[in-house]
Amino acid sequence: MERTGSGMRVLPYGDRALLVEVDGTAAVAGVRRALERAPLTGQRELVPAARTVLVVLDRPPTELDVATLHRLPRHDAAPPDPAPVITLPVAFDGPDLAEVAALVGRSVPDLVAVVTDVEFTVAFGGFAPGFGYLTGLPPELHVPRRATPRTRVPAGAVALAGPYAGIYPRASPGGWQLVGRTAAVLFDVDREPPALLIPGARVRFREGS
Repeated sequence: MERTGSGMRVLPYGDRALLVEVDGTAAVAGVRRALERAPLTGQRELVPAARTVLVVLDRPPTELDVATLHRLPRHDAAPPDPAPVITLPVAFDGPDLAEVAALVGRSVPDLVAVVTDVEFTVAFGGFAPGFGYLTGLPPELHVPRRATPRTRVPAGAVALAGPYAGIYPRASPGGWQLVGRTAAVLFDVDREPPALLIPGARVRFREGS
């Protein structure tokens, strides 16, 4: 059932799912939005990642499903479905803030002004329950991970790494550059959905504790 073409690869994933491989987060978003608007018959769940979308079904997939997936747009020209903007108060006092500002050639106030002006989009989740990979950072703010990861990053830490921003939902090891902190609860099993930042959500940071 595996098929490739036009920059897309579709692979069987167990007996009730297909894995769509594409060339990046923009293509992932296009596939995800197309399948949200016009789901496959029996589609139960979509799980986006950096370069893949897992399509979970309530039945075994067919060749027709594979063909349908190959016809999907990878770079969706249609505007995203409207979603409320999640505004998170952030205290920009992270231990790496000054170093990140120096890396990108800006003052700390200028860096904070740019970050708070960005409307991020949750591209996919991963790493830990409630962690969302936020896209939208201008290329000039892409910074490398730390050479030596920390053994403990506190919950609520706001961080940058490469093209992504993210917020640690719980205390854990981590190698991203820490620029601030928020008191927002990123994951709560008693909430529906438990994760605050789900794929497709729009996010803004507001300076404040």
